Amino acid sequence: MDLRIYYNKTREQEGKIGSDFPVIVSAETQDGGRAGVRTEVPRRVAAKMIVDGLARLARGPEADAFLAEREASFRAAQEAAEATKLAVNIITGSGLERLRAATEPPKE
Repeated sequence: MDLRIYYNKTREQEGKIGSDFPVIVSAETQDGGRAGVRTEVPRRVAAKMIVDGLARLARGPEADAFLAEREASFRAAQEAAEATKLAVNIITGSGLERLRAATEPPKE
C-alpha cells in the first residue's frame, strides 16, 4: 500500500467530517470486533477508522439517540452521586438551647 495515497484518503475523509467529535458505528472485523457499537471520537480517529473500513459515520438519528443516551447516563450518575452525599451537623447542648429559643414564638 502506498502511504501517500492512504494518508491523502485519510485527510480527505477528515475534511468531509463536519464536527470535531463525530459519532461512529463500528463494523464487524475478523479479529473479533463487534458491529454496531457507537462511540464518539476525535475527527482524525474517525477518518482513520472509516478509511480502514473499521467504522462508518453514524447517521443523524443514530447519533442523536447515542448523544441522548449518553446525556441520560450522565444525569443518572450525577443523581446517584448526589444521593450518596450526607450532611451532618453537630450541635452542642448550649447551641441546641439557643436554636430552640430562636425558633419558639415569644411568650406574651
